Amino acid sequence: MSDAGPPSRLGAGRWLASLAATGVAFGALDALWLGVLAKDKYASSFGSLMADPVNVPAAAAFYGIYTVGLTHFATAPAVAAGSIGRAAGQGAALGLVAYAAYDLTSLAVIDGFPADVVPLDLAWGSLASAAAAAVATAVVRRRGRR
Repeated sequence: MSDAGPPSRLGAGRWLASLAATGVAFGALDALWLGVLAKDKYASSFGSLMADPVNVPAAAAFYGIYTVGLTHFATAPAVAAGSIGRAAGQGAALGLVAYAAYDLTSLAVIDGFPADVVPLDLAWGSLASAAAAAVATAVVRRRGRR
């Protein structure tokens, strides 16, 4: 049996705290990335493929589903294990898999999908997911000590 046990061992309160902290951390990081740091790169690479305005229901669905997944597979097990390093590692792995599924499938089936964005997006998905899970784990652990 692993040292962390299943995420359900956290109890509902700590799992929900993990979910909230993960959502806030990932949302803040992705807003900074998409709204400031990589905004011009994505606009120039995607050009007319970019939606204007953004499809808010689709974006909300992604963030909701991804936050639950990141919490289940990275943050909650790391909180249970008491390991920020585990959160970062599991988060990075999930980020790479999730962003690769999107980017590589899009590259395969969408004519004109910008190949120059793929490595940048894979790196971002890994980094943002690792950081969000690690920050969320640290926040929940600190909150649990009070």
